[in-house]
Amino acid sequence: MHSPIVFTGRVSDAEAREWIEALSAALPETPVVALADADPQGIEVAIVANPDPEVLRGLPNLKWVHSVWAGVERLVADLPADLPIVRLIDPELSRVMGEAVLAWTLYLQRDMPVYARQQALRRWEQRPYRAPSDLTVGVLGLGHMGRTAAGRLKQAGFHVIGWSRTPKAADIEVYTGAEGLEPLLRQADIVVSLLPATPETRGLLNAERLNWLPQGAGLINFGRGSVLDIDALLVALDRHLSHAVLDVFAREPLEAASPLWDHPGVTVLPHISAPTHVRTAAGVVADNLRRWRATGDLPPVVDRVRGY
Repeated sequence: MHSPIVFTGRVSDAEAREWIEALSAALPETPVVALADADPQGIEVAIVANPDPEVLRGLPNLKWVHSVWAGVERLVADLPADLPIVRLIDPELSRVMGEAVLAWTLYLQRDMPVYARQQALRRWEQRPYRAPSDLTVGVLGLGHMGRTAAGRLKQAGFHVIGWSRTPKAADIEVYTGAEGLEPLLRQADIVVSLLPATPETRGLLNAERLNWLPQGAGLINFGRGSVLDIDALLVALDRHLSHAVLDVFAREPLEAASPLWDHPGVTVLPHISAPTHVRTAAGVVADNLRRWRATGDLPPVVDRVRGY
């Protein structure tokens, strides 16, 4: 029997129990316990969900942490720079995100926001049909989720292009680096942001870059809220953009006073595009822990400079 692994996070008691049960099932050879039930001196690995950084600093022999979420910007900001962080890379998470990107891209392609507004006005008016092949979708961010989403869009018939900070191998046309962003945005009928929160992506979609989008273009932000300048978005929606589907925000929950709630050109979602699947995530964590114990090699860790 191996030394215990702890689970800790700022989640409800019910969520914590669900994680501990799933991790225990995936790691039958290892006790998985709440931090309150463990000896701090014996903890080498912590599995975390938005943990209190002060709690982790109280574990003197902690060697690394494994997040059960894909986003790690708070961990990068809060935890000691020499503590390795492993983020969740779960194929099921990528599948669910690809599903959401396709669903909401179809929502824009079929003019669903317009029909919703027409219903409220009791207006019966048919709009011209646009085939997926008539539309170019630009995917910003070509990590695991981005490549999966691009594949789903391509299978649905859309013309798909992508942008990445560094060169990426993908089965679509890829634009790279600062110089590649403008040509992608200028031809994107719908742009999908799956970018992480990093110093380089903060405010990336600002007034200048939103103005590069064509007349009538739509925007989907399922990455991180800090990537998008909301004030610039509201101006662009009143000028030339058709609609924005937003699932992530710089502050969550979105404050009740935000103008996004009532804007006719905005669909607000409560961060539901790609929820973590507890059972499959527990399996990924278990596999990573077993490899580390067998080889001593850490799974791929977060690059503190890049932020992911």
